[in-house]
Amino acid sequence: MQVSRYLKNYDSFIAAVLGFIAIQMFCSYSGIGISPDSIMYTSAARSLNTNGTLQTFNHIPIVDFPVFYPVYLGSIMFITRIDPVVFGAILNGLMFATLIFTAGWIMQRFVPASRPYKWLMLVAIILSPALLQVYSYLWSETLFIVETLFFMVAFRQYLLTRTVKALVFAALIAAIACVTRYAAVTIVGTGGLLLLLDRTLPLKKKITHIIIYGFVCISLLVSNLLFNRFMSGTVTGPREPSITSFGKNLYYFGNVVCDWMGLTPNQYWLSIPLASLIFIGFIAALGYNYYRRHLTSFENLAITFALVYGAFIVISSTFSRYERINHRLLAPIYIPALWGYTSWGLLLLKKIANNNTRKIAGAVMIVAILGFVTKEFFIDKARYVDQIVGEYGNPGYTDESWQDSDFAAYLKTIDKKQFDPKVTIYTDAHEAVYFFSGMSAYLVPHRFFKKDIAKFYTYKHYYLIWFNVLENPELINLKDIQKVKHLKLIKDFGAEGGIYEYDETQNQK
Repeated sequence: MQVSRYLKNYDSFIAAVLGFIAIQMFCSYSGIGISPDSIMYTSAARSLNTNGTLQTFNHIPIVDFPVFYPVYLGSIMFITRIDPVVFGAILNGLMFATLIFTAGWIMQRFVPASRPYKWLMLVAIILSPALLQVYSYLWSETLFIVETLFFMVAFRQYLLTRTVKALVFAALIAAIACVTRYAAVTIVGTGGLLLLLDRTLPLKKKITHIIIYGFVCISLLVSNLLFNRFMSGTVTGPREPSITSFGKNLYYFGNVVCDWMGLTPNQYWLSIPLASLIFIGFIAALGYNYYRRHLTSFENLAITFALVYGAFIVISSTFSRYERINHRLLAPIYIPALWGYTSWGLLLLKKIANNNTRKIAGAVMIVAILGFVTKEFFIDKARYVDQIVGEYGNPGYTDESWQDSDFAAYLKTIDKKQFDPKVTIYTDAHEAVYFFSGMSAYLVPHRFFKKDIAKFYTYKHYYLIWFNVLENPELINLKDIQKVKHLKLIKDFGAEGGIYEYDETQNQK
């Protein structure tokens, strides 16, 4: 009997294995994808292993990102004695497999449950271009997305039992998620909203549970933010105000949804109506479940999280500047949104009395989902042909363009003695300098911070490593600096960039 219970989820195990294989395929040419964020995480993990501190490559405490993901990488590095860049593909494959298996386990408990539906959803998750992209990179989202499903499992257990023990366990998962990604405050908000909407708890008990839940949830985050404040003077590093309006962010949100649905950029005119419809649908579904007292289902948990997280991303992007809303930012709601907009079909089929009508409706749903999955497959195929068959690799610091770069090759073999250790190195891509050379460097100032720019121009001696291909419009550029300072060219790499030195005692403009 016990064996039979576990065998019921054999399909999830098979899907998990296929998911692991998919990640290995997308990392087979150049390894795990490495972005600037990846280098921040790995340098902090290395620092934790070498000197017991969570510092980035430029010897500054990691404050722009929460501490748990670097600690997670550092712990695995300590156990295996293998660098995160080396074990990244295997680690992400295992986390993607864990995500898929957990999703299958949850769908086994949908009300009503359907094995064909579960199989189709597992295929949709395995083939998700957004998830495959995220799990092809060394990013904290890989861990955060798994934590969101773990939270759903734990919080549903609380909703079924209403015990303090179950509540604290769910809150602990949320607390860990909050120091994995700051956006995990949406997990806290999801649980808090459901506690407020719960009409089965007596008011006194509800207030007590909300206080316990809130205190445990934010405990690690508050500790992290206080540490950041003490070490750097800011709670999450320097932040710039947003330059995109609410309407524009809603449009970008809709762009991503259009991509997920297999639409083309020519159909982005649907973005705002589609995004609005999605949010209205989530609100309506949550209201319906509240009215019918169906708040304890996994489906409702998924809908609530998708609503809270999606709204948070759109609203926070309106006030704080970070990367434009894209597949990576919205990947955490891919599975919850998929469930939210398909699981209602199971309820609809259950309510259809006529057997023939039920079969026709079921067939229509299957065809629609198969069409969606087929579009995912062709998107994945195009990416595979471009990046693996075409021998380019995951875009980032391990792709073919950097493997063939003379600039990168020079930095990998550079003699560090040619740089005076007392002289600071500046650059427009400090993570690239560290990744290829192992040297510490500091970013030139952001255009927004005028005082930092003025201070930079007072420096009398520094080196400047400049990557033309990585020029960031938010930073002052090489031409800006050359208008004020006379730079001596040390090494020229043509279109790729160059290495310069400014020494006021020898080079007066």
